[in-house]
Amino acid sequence: MRVMTKSALRLLAVPLAVLGLLFGTAAPASAHAALVGSDPAQGSVVKTAPAQVRLTFSEGVLLSRDAIRVLGPDGERAETGDANDGGRGNTTAAVALRPGLGNGTYTVAWKAVSADSHPVAGAFTFSIGAPSKTSVALPAQEVGGGAVGALYDIARYAAYLGFALLVGAAFFIGVCWPDGARTRPMRRLAATGWATMVAATILLLMLRAPYANGGTLGDAFDLGGVRDVLDTRPGAALLSRLLLLAAGAVFIAVLFGSWAKREDPVERQDLAWGLAIGGTVVSVGLAATWAMAEHASVGIQASVAMPVDIVHLLAVAVWLGGLTALLAALWSGQRVERATVQRFSKIAFGAVVTLVVTGVYQSWRQLGSWDALVSTGYGQLLLVKVGLVIVLVELAWLSRRWTARLGEAAVRGRAVAVAQPVAAGRKGAGGGGGDASERAGQLARQEAALAKERARKERDGDAERTGLRKSVLAEVAVAVVVLAVTTLLTGTQPGRAAEEGAAQQASAPVAEVPEPLDVRIPFDTGGTDGKGEAEVTMDPGGIAENELHLLVTSPDGRAFDVPEVQISFTLKSKKIGPIPVTLGKVDTGHWSAANVQIPVPGEWTIAVTVRTSDIDQVTRTKVVKIGS
Repeated sequence: MRVMTKSALRLLAVPLAVLGLLFGTAAPASAHAALVGSDPAQGSVVKTAPAQVRLTFSEGVLLSRDAIRVLGPDGERAETGDANDGGRGNTTAAVALRPGLGNGTYTVAWKAVSADSHPVAGAFTFSIGAPSKTSVALPAQEVGGGAVGALYDIARYAAYLGFALLVGAAFFIGVCWPDGARTRPMRRLAATGWATMVAATILLLMLRAPYANGGTLGDAFDLGGVRDVLDTRPGAALLSRLLLLAAGAVFIAVLFGSWAKREDPVERQDLAWGLAIGGTVVSVGLAATWAMAEHASVGIQASVAMPVDIVHLLAVAVWLGGLTALLAALWSGQRVERATVQRFSKIAFGAVVTLVVTGVYQSWRQLGSWDALVSTGYGQLLLVKVGLVIVLVELAWLSRRWTARLGEAAVRGRAVAVAQPVAAGRKGAGGGGGDASERAGQLARQEAALAKERARKERDGDAERTGLRKSVLAEVAVAVVVLAVTTLLTGTQPGRAAEEGAAQQASAPVAEVPEPLDVRIPFDTGGTDGKGEAEVTMDPGGIAENELHLLVTSPDGRAFDVPEVQISFTLKSKKIGPIPVTLGKVDTGHWSAANVQIPVPGEWTIAVTVRTSDIDQVTRTKVVKIGS
């Protein structure tokens, strides 16, 4: 028992290490619905204020009440009312704007839940009239991130792991090793898978609202949030999973109870048909709870992708869960016949072929192009998964070689202790006294301990069996990593959506914030100290509100005061101006003016008038381009 406990702890350390490596360093889940368009467009400059902001996504989204916020240059809210998605699953979302919005740069911050259940968020800007400075500092939107996101990802991984253990163990017993239903390791494995799925599903339901809305761990206990989640497709899928797990509990009870104890072959066969039908229904239903709420349910060919995804998940469970069941049986020294190992080996090969076929289709559907295989996070994770599966297949081939070398004696496992008959015989020999009964119990325990020790020595002394056990252990270890990478894949933006989002960003006009205007105009009034230079700077240097500074310097670069200085702007092509600017004295030789408004873009003439005495005055001009 001590050897088994240490081995189990070593095996448990593998998934825990993987969790620490993958989830401890992972960023928040990327968006699955990509923003592919907006009106006004990202970075655009519109002449008049729009009546609304409309967003277009690559797939349907579900919106909360504050899904779209529009913030003006001063940080004030510019939208009125709540966002409207035009119906469940719509790919567009819109929010109305307040009438009479002023010029400047506006920030649109949005968040939603994509149709495949993953939260999305982002922000962009557009400008009315002309770009301007903005005081908007967006709050951190950690939808799908932080402590909530990490715990949610762990629960998703646990749900996959529990599914593989439950379905894989039941399939291994029902098809490959019926006698396993009478063993404790198989009962524990199936019960662990079921309990893990139940706990993970409840946790996912509680975390769903803060995960999607960027809340905290405390929000997981908000019953109102849980109630809202049940009205969504992800919530319905999780609730369906719990109901199916209730049926799964009945299946486990019958499998390891009535069916395992039946001795009559005919009765056992009849009950086996019922278990096969019930187990298939529960297994397919559980797999469908993922297919109906994640990647397969949206995008192209969803009607084909969903059943393909179900088959893919079942193949994963049969292969990886069955491997774990075989390892548990071999490690505990149970009697596993050679034919059992060979039968599972053939089934595992079929599961691998199924995984390859369904995986290729899923990859084509999610990637969209060969380039996405290396240029997107989804494609890179997929390459890692493919590499791990190749390693797993190589290990499976090694296990097949060990299986071929097994003889019937090599797989007979430990002998079954006959402590109770011995105890009963000794009890009868003692005449039924209390002391005799106590001695019989002690002898039974000693006999069981000796039988276990003999089984351990026999197990460790069998080279073929030891080789098979180690190769299957290696398979299980790699399989756990594969399952973790698969979990990360389901939380990563598919390559097709990532490319669509990148194309939208590349095609969006970029708001050109003008460079500050800096103009140097030399002058000479003809009088004493009449020479110098007027430096005019204007920030941001566009048709929006500007801050203007004028500095008068002598030929040696020193600022000096003059009795009077004036400046004006004229757009001769449209007969606008001259527009005078009222200057205020700031310091020696330094004047400024705030809120200088240039009404339209064009080739503007800047006229600077400098008076150095009562009779010495001159006006100099320079033509500059302001605006686009």
